[in-house]
Amino acid sequence: MDKYIWLIPILPLAGFVINGLGRNSLSKSVIGFIGSLLVLVSFGLSLAVFFQIKSTGAAINVNYFTWFAVGALKFPFAFLIDQLSSIMLLIITGVGFLIHLYSIGYMHDDEGFGKFFAYLNLFVFFMLLLVLGSNYLIMFIGWEGVGLCSYLLIGFWYTNPDYADAAKKAFVMNRIGDLGFLLGIFTMILVFNSVQFAEIFPKAATMKSDNGPLYVITILLFIGACGKSAQLPLFTWLPDAMAGPTPVSALIHAATMVTAGIYMIARSNILYTLSPFTMDIIAYIGLATALIAALIALTQTDIKKVLAYSTVSQLGYMFLGLGVGAYTGAFFHVLTHAFFKALLFLGAGSVIHAMSGEQDMRKMGGLKGKIKTTFTTMMIGTVAIAGIPPLAGFFSKDEILAHAYAHSPIFWAVGVLTAMLTSFYMFRMMYLTFYGKFRGTHDQEHHLHESPPTILVPLIVLAILSFFGGFIGVPEVLHGHHELAHFLEPVFHKSNEILGEHHLSESLEYALMGTSVVLALAAMAYAYMKYAKNGSVPVADTEERPALTSLSYHKFYLDELYDLIVRKPLDWLSTFFYNVIDRLGIDGLVNGIGKGTIETSKGLRLLQTGNVGFYIFIMVLGIIAVLLYSVFGLTKI
Repeated sequence: MDKYIWLIPILPLAGFVINGLGRNSLSKSVIGFIGSLLVLVSFGLSLAVFFQIKSTGAAINVNYFTWFAVGALKFPFAFLIDQLSSIMLLIITGVGFLIHLYSIGYMHDDEGFGKFFAYLNLFVFFMLLLVLGSNYLIMFIGWEGVGLCSYLLIGFWYTNPDYADAAKKAFVMNRIGDLGFLLGIFTMILVFNSVQFAEIFPKAATMKSDNGPLYVITILLFIGACGKSAQLPLFTWLPDAMAGPTPVSALIHAATMVTAGIYMIARSNILYTLSPFTMDIIAYIGLATALIAALIALTQTDIKKVLAYSTVSQLGYMFLGLGVGAYTGAFFHVLTHAFFKALLFLGAGSVIHAMSGEQDMRKMGGLKGKIKTTFTTMMIGTVAIAGIPPLAGFFSKDEILAHAYAHSPIFWAVGVLTAMLTSFYMFRMMYLTFYGKFRGTHDQEHHLHESPPTILVPLIVLAILSFFGGFIGVPEVLHGHHELAHFLEPVFHKSNEILGEHHLSESLEYALMGTSVVLALAAMAYAYMKYAKNGSVPVADTEERPALTSLSYHKFYLDELYDLIVRKPLDWLSTFFYNVIDRLGIDGLVNGIGKGTIETSKGLRLLQTGNVGFYIFIMVLGIIAVLLYSVFGLTKI
């Protein structure tokens, strides 16, 4: 397969070119077929690469050419496919294909259908480049590329000013993180004189823990991860990014782009293992993000906003796993989250499609019998994300919580609390949407219908993966053989060796699992009693809410806080620079020189009178001046 690896990213890029150039001439069916087929072929190639690595256990390094060189420092354009990147390839192309297929039905009536598929294909190309790169520079190209595509797709309906603002917000906040990533790369060049994984990681492995330069590198890289993977304080762009079409939410903000930060840290695991202080920072920020986002999700009424804050919270879980050294557990959750969160976003899109564009859950209800396939698949996704066995989310979340307990029981307690909140707000979403009486308009009820097969087939496939996907990571305490951990062992071997294993007794592991499951079931039951049985519905925006509910509903006023402490001071500073430094200083100097020249020339122009007598008079004055100058001996002529 070594010869054909370059085709994996090139095929989606070809789809971008074909659909981009032919967006106004090709039919929608042709555009959808080309865009989806090329991603499917990439998935087939990725599958072949995965099985090759699984059978041989050896990573594949392909060096295509030297991109550029600066003295002895060379920057090759090369790909690395190992156990970690091979799974990411399957997620990107596999889930990506299902989302492309879904988009054929969901975006069929949109005028920008061809442009949308071109952007989707371009995004897949950059995401593949990000995970295929054998060095940080190639990764950074993909990193910036997915940021660009995120901007294009979030603001796809840019004629709506709010959607355009959401795209700009995502772009700017990502640039803050990207600056940290870029500075981290420069620091790596300074410390290791390389950006190659194969050169940096072995050198780092020989260094002592608590190394200053490693702390600088890991913190800078983590800042980049905070921006891309929506962690405090750079997470507020992701909920606003729901302005984009629903397939965008599923592809970018559930399965791929937002997990780029987790992939980058997992890839750089040895650097972080040797930087325990940075790992503590990651754990604390991940835990805080998970809890705050879960608290905000409790009161949201927009079905996509609930899922958006759920994504932020689940990403916090993944960072908690990375921070406590559960690299396999964090990546396991990346995998399972890709299944059930893509399913939930696409299911929400199916609901919105049935409701003629309505996203407010207060205007839904009673959809269980109207769109049965959508309901069934979304319920599977909800049970999975709630961490209820034997669905996928239980196994990956439990592994993170077990490592968190071994690191600190307080981490575990906050993590379990967050898991309970997750169960509550997800079942709240389901009961408000599918149970009780229909609360929409008569026209909406009249047009209620199940989605077409192009939308339902991806939902069914993702539901199956959400149900069975966790079985690749069944822990030994449940008499399983953690296939994923054994597969990823070569990637995390050195880190696991340094960190050592955290052994919990069998009875303690059962107790931890049981506690999280019981609390999740209790939250589900409470949500059922309140929203399904008693028919409680969130109040209208015009009505008053209790103080804590209002605080959660308004997202803890974080956007307003950022506006107060960041935007307004910067606006004032820019106004000051404009009025004082720019206008009075720079413009004053430049314009002053120009005006001085003009006024001087105006004065000198008056000497040119055309009167011969005046010219003789001036000449006499000049002669007298020269004579005086020489008589007083100031100089010799």
